[in-house]
Amino acid sequence: MSKLVWDPIGEHWFEQGVQNGVLYPQVNGAYPNGVAWNGLRSVEESPEGAESNKFYADNDVYLNILSKETYGCTIGAYTYPPEWEACDGSASLAEGVTIGQQPRQNFGFSFRTEKGNDANQNAGYVIHLVYGCLASPSSRTHESINDSPAPSELSWTVSTIPVEVEGHSKTATLEIDSTKVDAAKLKTFEAIIYGSEEADARLPLPDEVAKHFKGDGNNENPVG
Repeated sequence: MSKLVWDPIGEHWFEQGVQNGVLYPQVNGAYPNGVAWNGLRSVEESPEGAESNKFYADNDVYLNILSKETYGCTIGAYTYPPEWEACDGSASLAEGVTIGQQPRQNFGFSFRTEKGNDANQNAGYVIHLVYGCLASPSSRTHESINDSPAPSELSWTVSTIPVEVEGHSKTATLEIDSTKVDAAKLKTFEAIIYGSEEADARLPLPDEVAKHFKGDGNNENPVG
């Protein structure tokens, strides 16, 4: 047994920032051909559900059942890769000619946040993977240029359909903490999601991610 200690040095953890955004248009349930998302400004995560539903018997609470939990987010950016247009309901009629209100392509998404603590503000980072995404139409405001010009800010509300995970409930999200996983496995995993000279970037499903990080640590090449 040991006595509890509050706020020891090195355990004041926090996350900040957003970078390394990658878009993975969905193709037949897989997420090949990831592309860099430049100009990524923010990712606001907004899970919903898991609400209490109480059932009463004998004048007291008999059951407390939580509703299904869902994951959604809002992506904010100053620009987007060309591959995003199909995910945003756009289609090209000719070079430079685009129409809207078209079917929206599902996609996967990844981004990175920085992780630090009171002893080391750059202790590591967290890679966030999001599956089964679908973007909703969003409003845009075009304003007159004035003496304080600023780029137009774009945003999209994203809903998700969770994917299978062996031995667990379905999920739409997965996080990888660089301060906790094996460094060699992390390096080869990043070659999968960010691409390499040998292969294009792609988004592996949760079961493949689990298999990769549960390996023997001697993987010289990415799994898959």
